[in-house]
Amino acid sequence: MTARHWPRAAASAAIFRGGDVLIIERAKPPLAGVWSLPGGHIEPGERAAEAALREVREETGVTAEILGLADVVDVILRDEDGELGAHYVITAFHGRWLAGEPKAGGDASDARFV
Repeated sequence: MTARHWPRAAASAAIFRGGDVLIIERAKPPLAGVWSLPGGHIEPGERAAEAALREVREETGVTAEILGLADVVDVILRDEDGELGAHYVITAFHGRWLAGEPKAGGDASDARFV
């Protein structure tokens, strides 16, 4: 993929239940097997906070609410030759659990509160 396709907008959310945070194990490359906050691409016309909540539902089955913005993070992946493989600008939110028990779905192979 050429550099003109990057960066891509994404959103994630740190969802808390008591002292635990919701995390997922990524099922697909380029980060397969990596544990992270639930999140993914922002769809055209979708607000970042709505995307974060959608991704939480799709990847974990959990219903949550966004309480605020945590940070904006760049994830830049390069191959062995230094060529750009991916660049995501992730709007990271924080929120709280409302309902549901984590069950992996979407791009996740596992989901849990830790």
